[in-house]
Amino acid sequence: MQNPTIHIVLVQPKMPSNTGNIIRLCANTGAKLHLVKPLGFELDDKKLRRAGLDYHEYANLQVYDTWQDLFTHLQNLACQHIVALTTKFSQPFYDYDFKIKNSAENQNIALVFGSETDGLPQNIRNDIANYHTKKNNWLRLPMLPTSRSLNLSNSVAICLYEVWRQLEFYGDKGKSIGYDVPNKET
Repeated sequence: MQNPTIHIVLVQPKMPSNTGNIIRLCANTGAKLHLVKPLGFELDDKKLRRAGLDYHEYANLQVYDTWQDLFTHLQNLACQHIVALTTKFSQPFYDYDFKIKNSAENQNIALVFGSETDGLPQNIRNDIANYHTKKNNWLRLPMLPTSRSLNLSNSVAICLYEVWRQLEFYGDKGKSIGYDVPNKET
């Protein structure tokens, strides 16, 4: 398998604490984070920094002025999968196969999430639907029929780990910092 890259896209995120949590998540999994303006906060916001702790320096983060700028970037990367996470006319997330059939190519997979209050605009969902020959790329996480949505950072975490699992946790070495440090119990 060639260097798979998971791209997490947040379109117009509003809450700094959610984005901070996602920064930390991306730093710990090797995913690249893309933010599309306008943002509901400044990138030096205290809540953003507190939620991301000291992981900002380890995260690969890019900010785009428009969706079209980012979409062009993803197309230039030749993303094999660009999917929209939405509650609108979508198929279950866990039914989607993210594995790339030709493992000789670099793998780029983009998961696109809308804002906490508005979700993904129709034009973005349309762009994503028209990008693939595989048309079933509007995905949703299962939840009870009386529910509206899940928290954004929770949704990103669930989806990112499922895609990473399907890519056999590429890059994970089976231990993290402090794994070999003996427990200092007295």
